[in-house]
Amino acid sequence: MFDIGAGELLVIAIAAILVIGPKDMPMALRTAGRWIGQLRRMSNHFRSGIDAMIREAEMEEMEKKWQERNAQIMRAHPNEEMAPLPAPPADGAPGSDSSYDPSADDPAPASLPAPSASAESRVASATDRPVDGAEPQLPLDGDASDDASPAKKGEA
Repeated sequence: MFDIGAGELLVIAIAAILVIGPKDMPMALRTAGRWIGQLRRMSNHFRSGIDAMIREAEMEEMEKKWQERNAQIMRAHPNEEMAPLPAPPADGAPGSDSSYDPSADDPAPASLPAPSASAESRVASATDRPVDGAEPQLPLDGDASDDASPAKKGEA
């Protein structure tokens, strides 16, 4: 907005201290702040009023364009009315949808097993499976059924 540098602000501050004095400086700055606030509020109010007037003028202009276009279309097609939709074909007529079977389009096979009733039953059935083809289990510390770990083999 204003092109005031740091040096110019320093000169203004020194002049204000000399003219107003350090005792009355806080009150003078408070008063200047209030005036600046009032100026900003007035400019924002003015700006919003101008923006509202511009929006209203644009809306009026758009309405005029729409009315002109509507009148142009009505002149081009003066007595045309929308025709009613044709009646659906009778049952048994070619193109009739009465023989349509929606289950024929179902991509999911009908022979899928029903899901288990609960999570507990799924876990129980998973533990009952044979171990053939299962992933190998790593030996855990304290597991006596597996061979001793390499560190324990060195001790024995």
